[in-house]
Amino acid sequence: MRYARSLTRDDAAAEDLVQQTLVRAIERSDSFRRDAALEPWLMALLHNLFVDGTRRVARERRAMDGLEGATPAGASLLPQEQQLYLDQIASRFDALPEEQRAVLHLVAIEGRTYAEVAGTLNLPIGTVMSRLSRARAALRDAALDRAADPKLRIIGGTDAG
Repeated sequence: MRYARSLTRDDAAAEDLVQQTLVRAIERSDSFRRDAALEPWLMALLHNLFVDGTRRVARERRAMDGLEGATPAGASLLPQEQQLYLDQIASRFDALPEEQRAVLHLVAIEGRTYAEVAGTLNLPIGTVMSRLSRARAALRDAALDRAADPKLRIIGGTDAG
């Protein structure tokens, strides 16, 4: 707990990190060498979880920073319009079926390869590709509802019906 507090500098975050470490230790108990000391192994798990979490937060922050200035191609939006546009994208994303949303998130936001996504989700690569295609199509179809808006351009398709 002390080490977790020194890493996180927050009591609640330290408690969460310790709990995650214990869960990970139970999940990976088969990788623990019985002739080794338990404490260093747990400390290594805790440290790796902290580093992974820090990297994930930084990656998500970079992704969000990249979206801050995102606008439909060829359009210049005011800050309020940008926020509205991003909110609409987020609601479209949230409306996707879970299996499509998971694949799209891993590929588009996390930057994973199709092979990595297939391994993560225990799916064939072809299934990953088809779910990703359906998710992108669903987002494009949702965008067609706004086809009258000249600021929205369909990428990877046409505006003609």
